[in-house]
Order: sequence, then C-alpha cells, then structure tokens
Amino acid sequence: MPRYQELKIPPFNQTAGGALDLLLTRRSGSAKTMTGPGPTPGQLADILRCATRVPDHGKLFPWRFIVFEGDARGRAGDILADVTRAEGAQERQVEEERGRFLRAPVVVGVISTTREMIKIPVWEQELSAGAVCQTMLIAATAMGFVANWLTEWYAFHPMVKDKLGLKPGERIAGFIYIGHPAAPLEERPRPDMDTIVSRF
Repeated sequence: MPRYQELKIPPFNQTAGGALDLLLTRRSGSAKTMTGPGPTPGQLADILRCATRVPDHGKLFPWRFIVFEGDARGRAGDILADVTRAEGAQERQVEEERGRFLRAPVVVGVISTTREMIKIPVWEQELSAGAVCQTMLIAATAMGFVANWLTEWYAFHPMVKDKLGLKPGERIAGFIYIGHPAAPLEERPRPDMDTIVSRF
C-alpha cells in the first residue's frame, strides 16, 4: 500500500506537546550560513507532501513547486548572473548572484498559480501559497533541518520568472532554502502579545 494512502491521526495527547514545542521554538536559519547535508529524496518528498495539506478553499491546489538541487542550483545562479550583467551590474555583484542558489543544499520555489474569474477569491488562493511556504518551514524543522523563506529581487524580476518557466499570471510566493546551520541559531525579538491581541 502506498504511503499516506490511509490517514492515521495519533491521539491528541501524544502529539500536542511536541507540536506546540516545535511551533513555539521554530525559527528560520539564514541561507547565508547553511551547509549540508540537505534532505534526502524521501525527506524532501515528505516535506512537499506536508506542504500540500494546507487550507485550500475550493480544492484548487493553487501552487506548484520547482526544486533546485545539485547542478540545478548552479544553472539557476547562471540565470541570475546573466540578468544582473544585462542590467549593468559590476562583476562582483554578478558573481554574488551566481552563487545565490548554492547557499543551501536544496532550494524549493513555491509558485502561486491563482485562477481568476471563479468564486474563490484570488487573495485566498495567494494566502494558501503562503501557507505552503510556512508549512514547509515547519516540516523541515521537524526533520532536524533549518529553513529560510526568501523572495528577494529575483522572485519578482520578469526575466528571471520567464527563464524559470513561469507561466503568465504565475508568481513566486517564495524560495525555501533547506539545509543545516553552519552557525548556532540566535533567537530574535518577538512581538509583545499585549500589543497585537485585542478582544471584540
């Protein structure tokens, strides 16, 4: 029987503590300080499966994935280098962009594939793609990796999007960098709950 064909939900009291601890302590690891190894093919498949279990009004699956690993990371970097060179960047910046996808062993592009003129608002479809990104961060962390959700300039550049094979109307919700930390993670300030919570 294929994995995940039958949904098995553990008793709540056996899983709640670990899940809450994960959510309360999860933090991103900088892509600049990542190292290998990255997830195995099986681990990456599990991370992506987890990501598809997000809320999705209308069962539209308004997202897809582009995986960059191995030599594909260098080919993606060549695209960034070509684009920045064409725009007149100095060679130092060109080479910096060439190495951008090499910062982590695996990078996953989350592509928002919204549909218009249907009863499901585009905004809800875009939020679903954002939920995909966050769920990938959580799944990767649960497996012992660190992950970083980035967009940066190349997520919005029309030439980059075209060379990565995006279709008209598709947008990049984020690039999820996954690896291990090369330096200890540091906690960052979190919001004061009293300033962001109100009751109606």
